[in-house]
Amino acid sequence: MYASMKNMLDKANEENYAVMAINCFNLETVRSVIYAAEQENAPIIINVFQDHLLKHCDSELIAPLVKTLAYRSKIEIALNFDHGQEVLDLKKAIDDGFSSVMVDASRFGLDGNIAQTKEIVQYAHPRGVSVEGELGCIGLVDGQHYTDISMYTNPDDATVFVQQTGVDALAISIGSSHGTYPDGMIPDFDFERLRHIKKATNKPLVLHGGSGSGEKNILTAVKYGVNKINVGCDFMNANLDAIKNGIEKNPDTNYFDLIEAVEKESSQLVRYYIGLAGSVNKNL
Repeated sequence: MYASMKNMLDKANEENYAVMAINCFNLETVRSVIYAAEQENAPIIINVFQDHLLKHCDSELIAPLVKTLAYRSKIEIALNFDHGQEVLDLKKAIDDGFSSVMVDASRFGLDGNIAQTKEIVQYAHPRGVSVEGELGCIGLVDGQHYTDISMYTNPDDATVFVQQTGVDALAISIGSSHGTYPDGMIPDFDFERLRHIKKATNKPLVLHGGSGSGEKNILTAVKYGVNKINVGCDFMNANLDAIKNGIEKNPDTNYFDLIEAVEKESSQLVRYYIGLAGSVNKNL
């Protein structure tokens, strides 16, 4: 069934687990993620990153595709515009049928972030669309621009932000970074900061940059109040590894058989994260 993030994340907040949000960009990645969630009877969020949406599969194409697959499924499936930075792009995604959007406006400072996020909330909520805001910044592994403490979310600002914007969920910065970490590297999370933000807001909190964060960090983050976990790079890497494995095993394979096998193989990574998030059998 097709759903917004609000109900599924409110339930996760009440019952202290997280819902996985996996970055997808085409039929095969979406179908793989939904298949994994169906196997675990878990709600799932299909994330579409801004660059993928604007350069590869626009909202007029991807929204009907996800909706069709959702209506064929018994699990709750949300479609979220991930890291939407421009008001027009965010509103277009809403108009084209996305059930949720994430407003990436931290670059404008607290007041500017509040203003832009509030504008989207006021546009989205009457249309039944949920909104995720972001406070604090997430760095990039590429170029070694990792998240540092100056980019972390301020708990006092979080309270003001949530009250003034009316967001349904809040993405926070506590030590994760976007991208694939070097082998053996596990980021340090500021769990005390997470606990303070949760206590101050009592809102569903979102962890961006979940890929490579490590089992202990994920489990502890969920324990202390994270209710949505974004994973992109690990899923993309799983797809790439499956392609390499398929070609190595059978160099003469045809494209259709290869992609079909990749869908099934990459879904195992999603099932693994659903287990860590605690959302197995949490479908409404």
